[in-house]
Amino acid sequence: MHPSLQQRIDGIKALRLRNVIATAEFYSLIGKEPPVQKIRYQVVPKGEKAYHIVELATDKVRGFRFSYKEAVNYAQELESRASGVKRMPTGDRP
Repeated sequence: MHPSLQQRIDGIKALRLRNVIATAEFYSLIGKEPPVQKIRYQVVPKGEKAYHIVELATDKVRGFRFSYKEAVNYAQELESRASGVKRMPTGDRP
C-alpha cells in the first residue's frame, strides 16, 4: 500500500478512536450509559458478485457471500447471534 494512503487510513482510525473516547467521557460526565451500537455487521461489495460481511466494531471480515441477498441474510444471522436471539433459517419461515 502506498505510504500516503496508509497514513490517511491511520489518521482516520485515530479520529474514530478519539470520537469513541470523547463520547464515552461525555456520557460519564452526565452520568448516563452510552447508547448501544445498533448495527454490528455491514455488507460491503468487493467485486461484481462478491460481498464481505464486516464487523463494524473491529473492521474485520466475518464472512463472504456471492449474492447480495445471501450476504444480507448472513449479516442478519450474525446480528441475531450477537444479540442472543434465535432465528429460523430464511427458507423455513412461514
